[in-house]
Amino acid sequence: MKSIRFERNNGIGSIILANPPFNRLDTRFAQCLEEAVREASQSDIRVLVVRAEGPNFSLGGEVREWPGKDVNWFRTFVAAINSSYRTIESLRVPTVAVVQGAAFGGGFELALNCDFIVAAHDSVFRCVEVTTGMLPLAGALQRLAERVGRSRASRFSMLGEPIPGTLAGELGIATHVAKADDLERVANELVIQLANGPTRSYAATRTLLKAWSSGGVAAADAVMLDITIDLHASEDVTRGFLSTAAAFEADMVPPDMIFFGK
Repeated sequence: MKSIRFERNNGIGSIILANPPFNRLDTRFAQCLEEAVREASQSDIRVLVVRAEGPNFSLGGEVREWPGKDVNWFRTFVAAINSSYRTIESLRVPTVAVVQGAAFGGGFELALNCDFIVAAHDSVFRCVEVTTGMLPLAGALQRLAERVGRSRASRFSMLGEPIPGTLAGELGIATHVAKADDLERVANELVIQLANGPTRSYAATRTLLKAWSSGGVAAADAVMLDITIDLHASEDVTRGFLSTAAAFEADMVPPDMIFFGK
């Protein structure tokens, strides 16, 4: 049985880690994740949710499979994990990680590859790699630095300090924090909002932010005009401009739009 599965319901796609209670990332994980993301990309979903069965999001890599493997195997394994995580970032729809329990190591990194992290207040994030003499393998260090700054990224990665869900929210690692028994409601409200929102605007926003991540303000400025003009041709923007202009003409507040993602 696969440890990951993809499900779709009314424009909402879900990638589910299905190897509880720890949802460890074994040697098959990268291939299974890429297959699930590919299935998601070929569907008509408007938002993707990454969830996990059981009490924990993921305790990270299945280290019991690693001893005795040579450096070429390890290099291939790490490259495959990184490739699979980047497929999430390359999607054209917003992505949401819903985190309960522990999100350690590669599980933490998986969540960091999503646009939004909705965390239970009693969840715990941790870069555990330092406890084995390693460093984060799939991009946590640089993505943490982007969210919380270099000094905090150094602290959490070098010292391996656990990050409680409440602190993750305060620092901007998690975008939303909810009580454990309220996690699904808060997550579902966000997911539904994104599924009903301006999908092409979200895609353009993700593209612009990726340009900024890779090259700073100058890189984002260089592509912003083309991204904006491409978005101008969308049906949602055409209708949005007309609706807002009509409301202003009538001295009224613009009504809430219904977006079709086109």
